[in-house]
Amino acid sequence: MAQSQKPLRIAVIGAGIVGAATAWELIKDGHAVTLIEPDEPGGPQAASYGNGAWISPASIIPMSMPGLWRKVPGYLLDPSGPLVLRWMALPSLAPWLWRFLAAGWTVQKVEHTARVLASILRDAPQRHADLAEEIGRLDLIHRTGLLYAYRDRRAFAEEGLAWRLRKDNGLRWRELEAEALRRREPDLSPDYRFGILVEDGAHCADPGAYVAAIVQAVCARGGVLVRARANGFVLMNSRLEAVATDRGQIACDRAVICSGIRSRALARAASDRVMLASERGYHGVIASPQAGPRCPVMPSDGRMANTPTAAGLRLAGQVELTHVDAEPDWRRVEILVQHALKTYPGLGPRERLKIERWMGHRPSTPDGRPVIGASSASPDIFHAFGHGHVGLASGPITGRIIADLVSGKDAPIDIRPFAISRFGALGCFWWTSLPSDGRRVPPE
Repeated sequence: MAQSQKPLRIAVIGAGIVGAATAWELIKDGHAVTLIEPDEPGGPQAASYGNGAWISPASIIPMSMPGLWRKVPGYLLDPSGPLVLRWMALPSLAPWLWRFLAAGWTVQKVEHTARVLASILRDAPQRHADLAEEIGRLDLIHRTGLLYAYRDRRAFAEEGLAWRLRKDNGLRWRELEAEALRRREPDLSPDYRFGILVEDGAHCADPGAYVAAIVQAVCARGGVLVRARANGFVLMNSRLEAVATDRGQIACDRAVICSGIRSRALARAASDRVMLASERGYHGVIASPQAGPRCPVMPSDGRMANTPTAAGLRLAGQVELTHVDAEPDWRRVEILVQHALKTYPGLGPRERLKIERWMGHRPSTPDGRPVIGASSASPDIFHAFGHGHVGLASGPITGRIIADLVSGKDAPIDIRPFAISRFGALGCFWWTSLPSDGRRVPPE
C-alpha cells in the first residue's frame, strides 16, 4: 500500500490505554490528533484504571478451554467462584456464551488463539518500556518479573496444556522449588511450594496515572482532548467527513473506535456487527499492607493478580457475566481479600485493612481476540477494541498497528485474525443491554 504523503486529521474515540497509545503513535507520525472522551482519561470509570496491572507475554491462554462447558452449571450455582453468571442475564448472553464455549472446544482451536495472542503480547514489556520512556514516565513500568504460585508440582501439572501453549509460542520461565520460592517471596504462605517465574514480565505501578500521562504527552505535542461522547459518523460516498458527538461534529479524515465496552454501538454505525460482552472484573487495593509480594504474583488456586502498586497491594480478578448496568456485587472484592489473607498471612486481621473497591468492564469477544482493522462502512474508520484481559499489555502494539494502517503502511503483524468480519452473520442476531445509539449521520 502506498504511504500517505501528508498529515491527516485523526479522531481517536476513547482515551483508555488503547486509545491513548493509538493517539501517541499517530501524533509521533505527524498526524493531527483529536481524542474524544467524555470522562477523565485514566479515571476510575475506565477498565484501564482497574486492571490487574500485569504486562505479561504469558497471557496468551484464552478463557475458553476444552472441557469448560462441563463447569458452566456449577458457575451458575456457585456465587463464590472465579466466574459468575447472573441468571437474569443468561437469555441475552446465551449466543455469546455459545460461541465462547465453541472457541475453546478443541485443543486445535486454543492453539490457534494462543498463536494469535502471542503475536500482540510477546514483546509487550519492551513496548511499554519504550512508550513510558518516550513520555517521561519510565518510573511507572516495573520489569521485576511475574510469578505463578502453586501448592505443588501436581497443581502445576494440572495446567499442562496452558504451559505447553506458552512454551510453543516462545515463552521462557524459571522453575522455583519451595526454598527458592521462599527466598523470592518471603511473605507468601508456606502452603505454596512451587513457582514459575516469568522473568520477562512487567507490571504498571499505577495504570490510571499511566493512561493520563500518555494523554498529557499527546496534548503536549499538539493533540487535542475533547470532552464529548461520540455517537456516530458523517459519511459522504463512504468517505468520512466527521465524527458526530453530543457536543457537535468533529471534522476529520480518519477515525478510530477505541471505546471499550461502548464500542459495539459505534461499530454498528460503521456497518459492522460484533459480539462484545462485559466480563466484569473487580479489584480491591489494600493500602499500606504489612505483608505482600515483592513482584506480581498469581496464586493458581485463586486466579487473581496480586500486584504491588503505588496505592497499595492490588487484588484483581473475577469474571462476572451480566448486564452492563447491573449493580456491582461487592462480595466479589471480599472473595479477593479473603484469599489474600490466606496467601499472605502477615497481612493481619481483616478488620484492620483499609480496602479500596472497584468494578469495571472488560470488553470481551467470545473468541478472546480483539477487533483490529478497517470497518465495513468506510476505509477511513478503524476498529481497535475488544481486548478483554489483555488490554493494558497490548495497548502499544495496537496503537502501532492502527497508526501504520492509517498511514497506508503494512501492519507490523498479520492482523487478519483480528478482523471484525470473523463474526459474520452471527453478530447480526445477537443483542445485549448495551445502548444502540451509534448512528450514521448524513452530512449537513
